[in-house]
Amino acid sequence: MRQASILHDLMISNPPPSSVDHLVQHCLPRIAKALTPIAFVQCILAAYTKYGIDPTQALAEAQITPDQLANSEARITAGQMEKISGAAMRQLDDEGLGWFSRRLPWGSYGMLARASISAPNLGVALKRWCRHHRLITDDIVLSLSVHDDTATVTITEQAQLGTLREFCLVSVLRNIHGLACWLIDSRIPLTAAHFAFSTPAHQDIYQVLFSAPAHFQQGLTAISFDSHYLHLPLRRDEPALCQMLQRALPLTVLQYRRDRLLVQRVRQALASQPDHIHCAEDLATRLAMSARTLHRQLKSEGASLQAIKDEVRQARACELLLRSQRSIQQIAQATGFHNEKSFSRAFRGWRGQSPSEYRRAGKP
Repeated sequence: MRQASILHDLMISNPPPSSVDHLVQHCLPRIAKALTPIAFVQCILAAYTKYGIDPTQALAEAQITPDQLANSEARITAGQMEKISGAAMRQLDDEGLGWFSRRLPWGSYGMLARASISAPNLGVALKRWCRHHRLITDDIVLSLSVHDDTATVTITEQAQLGTLREFCLVSVLRNIHGLACWLIDSRIPLTAAHFAFSTPAHQDIYQVLFSAPAHFQQGLTAISFDSHYLHLPLRRDEPALCQMLQRALPLTVLQYRRDRLLVQRVRQALASQPDHIHCAEDLATRLAMSARTLHRQLKSEGASLQAIKDEVRQARACELLLRSQRSIQQIAQATGFHNEKSFSRAFRGWRGQSPSEYRRAGKP
């Protein structure tokens, strides 16, 4: 069964139907229900008109009829939207589908992805994406900002986008959100989506696209999410990107049912206050959840509290052994062990040597 593709979201694969149309129909269940608004098809046809290319063949391949095009309330199926999106990308040779004042050469979004893939964490990757996006067009400017615990990706319009304004802005936001989820292999739930344009007749589809409250006629176009995601390390590398580009592996934001943020939050909490968190109940209270929920969510992410505690304890112990003059007993207490004997036994299991041996080996 073929799923939706984040590659299509990113417009960096072959074929790369990254348009909102394609996103909508693939975010929906894989059933033959006509849910994609015909308005999105009209946007693609506007791009054909802009470049003076006949869309007849693409419409025929997608089995979109003149009656459907004439009905502003018509909806088409996922398969239909996928076909016309792919045909348009190929025939127009424009990864922006007519959004901007100039074509986006084939591979433009692939270039942005390559520039982001080596980032140490999601925050750096998104900043790179936003900065480098200006290399392919200056009609819009993307920016990432953080206020308190909220991260916001904002689009500033530098040129008139005309009739393709909604299509462009929504597509770009979906693309960067899809990229973020793919890079850390995690679901990133949005807390809000703001749009500078008026409420569209097909506003119902925005819940499918963003799974967050959508606000129209705002002073900006932006999506927001928990800023803690920015600290998560990337889980993709160059080989994964090459494989993605070559095979156009079907991936979508909705594939990321697991949210990996909790593991990172647990690590940070244990590392920042090792002397104040002694059990699951203490940690759960700090994270504003029950101990049962904590264990359940960690299990769903393929992790366990004990494994994370061991990881944090080991890192802390190694640091203290090499960078402090504390005794082994003091380090045992600082890392949450009841006595030196249990600490030494655990450390030998981690590093294959005793704390004293590790300290001597690490000293110049």
